Amino acid sequence: MDFPRLPLGSWAADVVDWLVANAHGLFDVLRTIFTSMYNALYTLLGADYFWIVPGQLAVTGMSLVIVVIVAIALLARGWVFGAGTLIGMLFIASVAQWDNAMATLSLVIVATFWSLVIAIPLGIAAAKSNRFSAIIRPVLDLLQTMPAFVYLVPALLLLRVGVAPGIVATILFSLAPGVRLTELGIRGVDSEVVEAGQAFGAAPSRILRQIQLPLALPSIMAGVNQVIMLSLSMVVIAGMVGAGGLGGDVYASLGRLDTALGVEAGLSVVVIAIILDRLTGAFGKKMGLLAQIRAFVAKRRSAKQEAAA
Repeated sequence: MDFPRLPLGSWAADVVDWLVANAHGLFDVLRTIFTSMYNALYTLLGADYFWIVPGQLAVTGMSLVIVVIVAIALLARGWVFGAGTLIGMLFIASVAQWDNAMATLSLVIVATFWSLVIAIPLGIAAAKSNRFSAIIRPVLDLLQTMPAFVYLVPALLLLRVGVAPGIVATILFSLAPGVRLTELGIRGVDSEVVEAGQAFGAAPSRILRQIQLPLALPSIMAGVNQVIMLSLSMVVIAGMVGAGGLGGDVYASLGRLDTALGVEAGLSVVVIAIILDRLTGAFGKKMGLLAQIRAFVAKRRSAKQEAAA
């Protein structure tokens, strides 16, 4: 007995074909936005040199980027992490993967930016509404469990070969943790602190901006960390659709069975992942400490007001 076939794939193909035929203007705009942001970042991070004194004194772009990244690492976690970051950056340069690393970093930054622009408002809405949270949860499950390659086919048809479909696939794949951890952070804010804000007559929007979001920042930063890590896990797939960078070299090494190239590009991805992971983790801990101080001060104020009353 033959079971009747559900033409789900045909329906999906019809939807994509309709979008290609009728919404190509919108996707051309999105492609321009994503590509322009990527090109601007890559031009900055991958510049050959920067003029300190125009026409007289210049420094190489690589050295300046290394100095800035190492300085951020020193501020975030101290000299040990700063030294490790310096060694990692020099390693990437020593295996001739600097340009590819900056291309990958640019793609990750753009994809992470748009993921958070979408994820944080959705997480806030989910925290405020149980109904919306119940609706969006299966959508997030679908985005997080769908094989990433599936996103590439419609992305290629709608955005054409290049960096744009890679960014879109990365956004879809990395979106879910940002939404979930934003919702978790806001729902986990101490109700006494929120009640203290209400007692002072603060409007709901002000409570969100000045109490809930600041106290939820450690959880939100954990979401940022997860978004970045998932974005980095997509660089090879993005390289398959013409995004280039380290993913392009890893994909090329598979096609040519070039172990040397694959190891160099792969280890460069690892270095970037470790640096970004430790940086976001350090900033998350500092924000967590500030959030605890803010919550303590708010409770003290509320207790004083109740005692005065």
